[in-house]
Amino acid sequence: MIGIFDSGVGGMTVARAIEQFCPGYPIIYFGDIARTPYGSKSPETIIGYSRNNTDFLLDRGAGLIVVACNSAASTASAALRLHYDVPVLDVIGPATRKAATISKSGRIGVIGTRATVKSGIYEQRLQALLPGARIFSRPCPLLVPLVEEGWLSRRETKMILRRYLHPLRREQIDTLVLGCTHYPLLKQLISPRIGRRVNLIDSSVEVALHVREFLHHNPELRARLQGNRAASRFFVSDCTAPVRQLAAKIFGREILLEKVKIP
Repeated sequence: MIGIFDSGVGGMTVARAIEQFCPGYPIIYFGDIARTPYGSKSPETIIGYSRNNTDFLLDRGAGLIVVACNSAASTASAALRLHYDVPVLDVIGPATRKAATISKSGRIGVIGTRATVKSGIYEQRLQALLPGARIFSRPCPLLVPLVEEGWLSRRETKMILRRYLHPLRREQIDTLVLGCTHYPLLKQLISPRIGRRVNLIDSSVEVALHVREFLHHNPELRARLQGNRAASRFFVSDCTAPVRQLAAKIFGREILLEKVKIP
């Protein structure tokens, strides 16, 4: 099974994209809604949560881990790769490669949680891929709770987005990385407020394409994962009506969310 974890519902955008681009592979998803958001937590706490989540997925048959949380990816991915002997993929590498490929001016914006922006991981990777690039990052700490509450078209959300994006618009960026898997749910609001000519990089799509490519180049793992006939399952550490509604919106169907408690 392909194991996917996130700090909340945002990682479901990754799970849905993997369903679409990697058909035939069962998925096991864990959304740590009870402890969301990760972006305001210390690195030590994020690493601890990420190990808990990975243990949970491996215990239930995951043979590949996708870190679908940018805060966890920027803080904990290296530690997970050292600790576990299964492949650990994350959302940052595919998104940065896409941004570096399509940016014509080299002026690239990044929005994410405080932890993601503070880590500097996007700047480091983008400048390595595109020397001389100018990277403009903005923490957007209020967006995750707004998405988790299902406030996807509320006036308050639009006002907060305009406030967050205005400094990036002034920098005349031509590409904006949505550095949190919750943010694709706000693309319809982000695009007109950053400028419709700005390329939006959806990390959920890019990581799904990367998973497909990775499995293509690893036939033994591909065969093992495809040989698992188990049904996909979706676990959460808490469940509310807005979460269920968002899950249905993301997948285009009702999703059974199984509530569990992990250490």
